[in-house]
Amino acid sequence: MARTLRTFIVEDAKSARRFLKAIAHPGPLREIDIHLLNEHTKEDRLEPLLAPLLAGVNCGLMSEAGCPAVADPGAGLVLRAHGAGIPVEPLVGPSSILLALMASGMSGQRFAFHGYLPVEKSERAQRLKALEAQARGVTQIFIETPYRNAVLLDALLAHCRSDTLLCIAADLTLPTQYVATHAISEWKKTPPVLHRRLAVFLLYREQP
Repeated sequence: MARTLRTFIVEDAKSARRFLKAIAHPGPLREIDIHLLNEHTKEDRLEPLLAPLLAGVNCGLMSEAGCPAVADPGAGLVLRAHGAGIPVEPLVGPSSILLALMASGMSGQRFAFHGYLPVEKSERAQRLKALEAQARGVTQIFIETPYRNAVLLDALLAHCRSDTLLCIAADLTLPTQYVATHAISEWKKTPPVLHRRLAVFLLYREQP
């Protein structure tokens, strides 16, 4: 489907063109019409992005390294598309959140995604305690920026119960992919090096 499109709304133009080249897009890349939608895009810039669609041009919404509108920009634009009567067609592709859940061995029937946790030390500790309390039979999923992974892992090992299960899923779909689920007590023995790796963290406790 992506190879048939000539207009894209993307998070990053450089990585978008790299992806289009990788999938052997048949059109000259310099002629592809690319519009930016990222965390810096203002609300008043969303409506203009609908213009090609309202003119009958099919457009693709592309994230830089994730799944559009799922922990990535795009939901606001998609909602406006629905409001304008524009059909929205999701395409099959990797989502690190779902891939991590699939590989974790934790509950896929009941789960919650929380995005990024607080950066401030005490707030992060409180949030982890709250998530652990909610993890009885419900998988708790969250992420961190790659350069803060080690800090988050240290906080998990310091503040979570020894029998709580933690899954770390890093570099999903890459040759360096790493996925492992252990109790916190086991992670303390051999914590992995996660610096600058894209990682998803999952917490789970069995129901009593």
